[in-house]
Amino acid sequence: MTTTIDYYELLECERTADAGTLKSSYRKLAMKYHPDKNAGCKDSEGKFKAVSEAYEVLKDPQKRAAYDRYGHAAFQQQGGGGAQDFGGFSDIFESVFGEFMGGGRGGGRGQARHGADLRYDMEIGLEEAFHGKATEITVDVSAQCDTCHGSGARPGTQAKTCQHCHGHGKVRAQQGFFVVERPCPICNGAGQVIADPCPDCRGEGRVDRTKTLKVNVPAGVDEGTRIRLSGEGEAGPRGSPPGDLYIFLHVKRHNLFEREGTTLFARAPISFTTASLGGSLSIPGLDGRTHEVKIPPGIQSGKQLRQRGAGMPVLQGRGSGDLVIQIDVETPTKLSTRQRELLEMFRETETGDECPASQGFFSKLKAVIAGE
Repeated sequence: MTTTIDYYELLECERTADAGTLKSSYRKLAMKYHPDKNAGCKDSEGKFKAVSEAYEVLKDPQKRAAYDRYGHAAFQQQGGGGAQDFGGFSDIFESVFGEFMGGGRGGGRGQARHGADLRYDMEIGLEEAFHGKATEITVDVSAQCDTCHGSGARPGTQAKTCQHCHGHGKVRAQQGFFVVERPCPICNGAGQVIADPCPDCRGEGRVDRTKTLKVNVPAGVDEGTRIRLSGEGEAGPRGSPPGDLYIFLHVKRHNLFEREGTTLFARAPISFTTASLGGSLSIPGLDGRTHEVKIPPGIQSGKQLRQRGAGMPVLQGRGSGDLVIQIDVETPTKLSTRQRELLEMFRETETGDECPASQGFFSKLKAVIAGE
């Protein structure tokens, strides 16, 4: 088909449009005018061919440069219009919509099919997350068959090219302007047929096996941290590459510390006398050291004290977070006679002349009660 309408106008794009904009516009217009959606409409069929022709030229940088410079004349020497060197409108449509129809043309002969990835959940303590650890895990996987070395064929024989798909592993069926690609029903997508399968793996090239793997957990990991063991997943069919094993870490709750990122939090109960007079606390850290925390006089319950660098290490980095201590002032519930006497004496000093703040509060309270 030869068209004299400007290609950019056909695709409803500016001449400065990038490749992504051209592709997006073509998708929209191709779906709008596709003959399968407009059965019997010659006008829609013509527009579909026109936008396909326009996109075929403009998607190619060299053809687009020639069109921008010479217009339609750039292709007239090829024998009547830009459509003469096209591979067919169905190929154009498939190249754009291929990702929605099974992957386009990337799955030809020789394409490796990886084995499946596996997941393993590992639970560790907060101390192990702090220091890191080296451990071993046991997993059940499909591993490469040792008898046929993953080929699936009996030793001394080999697989033959599938004659149905000619080794591509896929077959195509054209439905109108759509090209649908499916795995070959004869070789199941392998591209090869095994006439004499391996007796141990029955032609699969892999067998079930239990493996013990070493795992290094780095210091500073957190809940949900993922460790990847490359090539330790399921073996691929008939010698193709294996998948990966992903280890997801789950950190158990600690009886003393809570964690937010690299910051550790702990609650420390102190007596009201220590809160009043000041003092110090000894906090055992996850690093094995004892951290001395100074308590300033007059500290209130809920106050947080920070120890720099005493928190969790930075994962695959340098330094550590902080340790935050939240103070909880405890009130005694049982007093000895002597303690009660001393507290009574202290209360007298609080309500006496030595405590003007209290005196001022009670004076205001009496005035409110009296209606003054």
